[in-house]
Amino acid sequence: MEKREAGSKIAVFGGGCFWCTEAIFNELKGVQQVVSGYTGGKVANPTYEQVSSGKTGHAECTQITYDPGQVSFAELLEVFWMTHDPTTLNQQGADIGTQYRSAIFYTDEDQKQEALAYKAKLEKENIWNNPIVTEITRFEKFYPAEKYHQEYYASNPNQGYCRIVITPKLEKFKKIFADKLKTK
Repeated sequence: MEKREAGSKIAVFGGGCFWCTEAIFNELKGVQQVVSGYTGGKVANPTYEQVSSGKTGHAECTQITYDPGQVSFAELLEVFWMTHDPTTLNQQGADIGTQYRSAIFYTDEDQKQEALAYKAKLEKENIWNNPIVTEITRFEKFYPAEKYHQEYYASNPNQGYCRIVITPKLEKFKKIFADKLKTK
């Protein structure tokens, strides 16, 4: 499933429902691929049903393959933090459980330091009324979600959840980050 070009890098984010984060990052210039999946848990090859139970410890996340010559990790962090609520513990909107936690799974020490510095900057700026609860954890293993979860929004734009939750979030993202969008 993973297609990786020479010089590309990986970022792994948990920002609630992976359908939302996948739809957003797929629109970002420099992003080559976004795969919905699971990480941060203790069960090998978990299923959606297992992860949804909240008992495996995994987060719904997106593995983003990107070209650092076109989009920096800092820019990915900016999009990540500005397109979900990093102040709600184990919840994004109506989605509740540890699988919906806000998390950055760093793949190297540079990503870790950049994520910690960006989080500290946001905390200092007091953008939100509540403290940031985003977990910054070492990446271990990524498990792609089932095929029907991949490109979910693109395949199901008229589905209720997509229309009510993802479409408004995507429209807001496109307005705020208009200069960072892929050209079609």
